[in-house]
Amino acid sequence: MTALELLDSRPFARTRDLERAGLSRAALQRLVHRGVITRLRRGIYSRSGEIRVTEHHDLAAVSTRVTRGVVCLLSALRFHRMGTQNPSEVWVAIDPKARKPRVGVPPTRFVRFSGQALSTGIEHHLIEGITVAITSPAKTVADCFKYRNKIGLDVALEALREYRRSRRPLGELLQAAQTVRVARVLRPYLEALT
Repeated sequence: MTALELLDSRPFARTRDLERAGLSRAALQRLVHRGVITRLRRGIYSRSGEIRVTEHHDLAAVSTRVTRGVVCLLSALRFHRMGTQNPSEVWVAIDPKARKPRVGVPPTRFVRFSGQALSTGIEHHLIEGITVAITSPAKTVADCFKYRNKIGLDVALEALREYRRSRRPLGELLQAAQTVRVARVLRPYLEALT
């Protein structure tokens, strides 16, 4: 696949993806100068013309820069349409030992998840041609309780109410709570809602 075919098949490409497709940096700069390719930001390029932007554009943009990250917490709540949160940053979980990537735009907040907390309860969604890893609704609610001091207990309770209102399976929620070790914290609030 050539570099231009790569850009035709998805909305964004990183410099290294274009280099793997056989495009040198000098040739890339010539294509940008001629207007064939548009530089969206440092290291991210797109085919010139109309870009299909969706409401989750920032999630796709961050996923091109943070390939091993998982969209979580407030951003995952927004994606799953749970609650009223509209975060100004994209919340991304990364491994505790991973180097913190420099993203720039859109603003990104990193949290450290380790072990099974990072690897379980992950869904992959196709957004603007980019595969984005996002925590499942049950895992998102459990994570909100784990990070309630960071995001606020009111946000976690709102997420739990929305989860119950949508009639999603309680077994998944309890399993996710066990995984992130907040089952004892979550159980009294869950019992109060039922």
